[in-house]
Amino acid sequence: MTLCPPLRRTPDQRPHSPPDGGPARRFRIAGADVSASIAVFLIALPLSLGIALATGAPLQAGLVAAAVGGIVAGRFGGSPLQVSGPAAGLTVVTAELIQRYGWRTTCAITVLAGFAQLGLSALRVARSALAVSPAIVHGMLAGIGVTIALAQLHIVLGGTPQSSAVDNVVGLPSQVADAYPAALVISALTVSLLLLWPRLPGRTGRLLRKVPAALAAVAAATVAATLAGLAAPRVDLPSWSSHALPGLPEGPVLGIAAGVLTITLVTSVQSLLSAVAVDKLVAARADHGHGVPRSRLDRELAGQGAANVVSGALGGLPVAGVAVRSVANVSAGAVSRHSTMLHGLWIVLAALLLVPVLDLIPLPALAALVMVVGIQMVSITHIRSVTRHREVLVYAVTLSGVVLVGILEGVALGIAVATAVAMHRLTKTRITREERDGRHLVRIRGQLTFLAVPRLSRALHQLPQGARVVVELDGSFMDHAAYETLHDWQASQVRLGGEVEVTGPSGARIAEPDPASHACCRPWTPWRNHCGGHHHPTDETRRATGHPSATDDRPGTGHQLASGIGKFQRNTAPLVRDELARLAREGQRPSQLFLTCADSRLVTSMITSSGPGDLFTVRNVGNLVPLPGEESGDDSVAAAIEYAVEVLRVQSITICGHSGCGAMQALLNSAPDAPRTPLRRWLRHGKPSLERMASRHHAWARISGRLPADAVEQLCLTNVVQQLEHLRAYESVARRLAEGTLTLHGMYFHVGEAQAYLLAEPDEQHRYEDVFDRVAPSGPVGRPEGPVGRPEGRAEEVLARTADGDRVAASRVDDLTDARAS
Repeated sequence: MTLCPPLRRTPDQRPHSPPDGGPARRFRIAGADVSASIAVFLIALPLSLGIALATGAPLQAGLVAAAVGGIVAGRFGGSPLQVSGPAAGLTVVTAELIQRYGWRTTCAITVLAGFAQLGLSALRVARSALAVSPAIVHGMLAGIGVTIALAQLHIVLGGTPQSSAVDNVVGLPSQVADAYPAALVISALTVSLLLLWPRLPGRTGRLLRKVPAALAAVAAATVAATLAGLAAPRVDLPSWSSHALPGLPEGPVLGIAAGVLTITLVTSVQSLLSAVAVDKLVAARADHGHGVPRSRLDRELAGQGAANVVSGALGGLPVAGVAVRSVANVSAGAVSRHSTMLHGLWIVLAALLLVPVLDLIPLPALAALVMVVGIQMVSITHIRSVTRHREVLVYAVTLSGVVLVGILEGVALGIAVATAVAMHRLTKTRITREERDGRHLVRIRGQLTFLAVPRLSRALHQLPQGARVVVELDGSFMDHAAYETLHDWQASQVRLGGEVEVTGPSGARIAEPDPASHACCRPWTPWRNHCGGHHHPTDETRRATGHPSATDDRPGTGHQLASGIGKFQRNTAPLVRDELARLAREGQRPSQLFLTCADSRLVTSMITSSGPGDLFTVRNVGNLVPLPGEESGDDSVAAAIEYAVEVLRVQSITICGHSGCGAMQALLNSAPDAPRTPLRRWLRHGKPSLERMASRHHAWARISGRLPADAVEQLCLTNVVQQLEHLRAYESVARRLAEGTLTLHGMYFHVGEAQAYLLAEPDEQHRYEDVFDRVAPSGPVGRPEGPVGRPEGRAEEVLARTADGDRVAASRVDDLTDARAS
């Protein structure tokens, strides 16, 4: 067996995806993609016409944008299941450009915005768009939604919208007084069906709900208006021969540049955020998105740019990734980009063949549809989210700015307020002073940055010179300026005969950091209380810091536990609450069973970069897997394996050993006549590992080009291999292995080096892209006698990558028969 550090996998590479290249396959379209494309088409058709109506563009422009978004962005974009087309979020921007410069110039602006997106994609800046605060994005979308709803409300009432949201509000009373009955009836029917359709009860309702609510509402309103003979303006699609194409931009250069910038920013940010959301939706499906690659954001930005260039050139609206249609695509079970492209094809066929049917649709029905979409853009979920994260001010300012001034101005105001809020939080540091038992206690709560240095310096220099001082830090960050201030004052106070003690919030003393030591030993990092474990506060320190006893805050006592729980509730719980709430609703669906030692130095979430719901973890002394039927009344490990494999359907099982394992040390030092304690009875399951290491039919492994440091390390390595063999003896594991739906992995974690290694079998070396060079047979290595002797074998040099990407030599010593058997 070979121990080699794991290779990094690129973000868009999946464990079971086929290798790039290879023989060409026939073009196939999955049935799930066909059905998903039809569902998306039925939603996109009325929405595209409604958005075109709301912008004041030719109605055919919406169909052009929907077709181009599906075919071009679907083919070249980086998010396979995201559906692009005319977006409600662009309605206000496009309407303003059309009103100011005309339709032909607006098409040219769309083409220029597409080229700008292609340039940004070439610069690979897509991920920087995700740095925008979600409160700003949600506020922008909510502001656009309010503006859309106010404008469409006038059409719903049978009138004509004004040029701005303020004018629409001012003119609303007179419009209500002069409401047109026919338009009001059609709109009321459309809105009612939109809201009630998803709530239809019973089996019949379940069948009817397969038809999208938007299509059902517009179709019902059209039929009702036609049968009742209601006089209302209807869709009027002109001949495609008279369709307006772009012309040369006409207008002030700065105004056109501002329009290009606005469309570029809004379409890019909306598309990228939608792509990230689609990834989450795909991962949450029952199939966990098997076979669907993750979004490549720079490629997605390029796909959106190409779609905008083509859409503008063909006289279409600006294109962006659309959340509503993307959610429908994912929910319908789409598995590839074919569904998005097919939906674009259906739009083209409808635009060419269904013109007489589309001309029957009443405009108030489309206006009501878009008005409801605009109202839904003011999401209660988003408001709750920004409230929980204390960003209501940013959200409200952005929303108000978009409604009252404009999109670019509103976003700029939101960014300014978000920056001010962040600066305020950095300066929100509480510094208090008090005197107890002849000692001065200075408590510092919050982040210590250069902005808090004046108050920190003032508080410290108000203390008497030569006094005995305790400085209690309770924050996760201290910048260089604050550190220098505290350090210089401490040195000055000590020179004047004073005593200064710096502690954490529990009273544990923080030693002066060694400049050459790792940053985790510095007093302002989150691990400060774990790194200075040998420094316990004195009784005087605990009295000075207000602790009730001289022992209640020592490691392992209730005070430290309560302090840690308090920190979790304050700092960590708000960050993970949403994810844990989702897991509570949906149940656990871990991807792997992780079986490791109970050693306190093994932090599984840290060494695997995993979070809640990722690992089904089993820990025991020595990471042992008893053979089936040998647990003698304690079936806990076997039960965990059965539950993980049969119920949770994990895709892999990992056994992780580690250096310096106390269980392996006890196994080596065990005497035949030792008392049969619970620990000795449990460690008997590790005796096959001891026998394997002593056997001349199995060989020792090297790790990172060296032999094991001692017999304990060799037994730790051998134990991982042996426990993997025990796993294969379980019926459920063997069956899943035979089906090809389960993989086994061995792992070794060197605690002192903070280095993780994966165990690679000879027939699996290609998975890690290792390169082998055969060398001459090696002679005996290790102790020449005793139970840990090693037979002769062949050494194979392996070129592998460590976690930080450097290439090093990792060797194994094994004979050929055992290599094939293992």
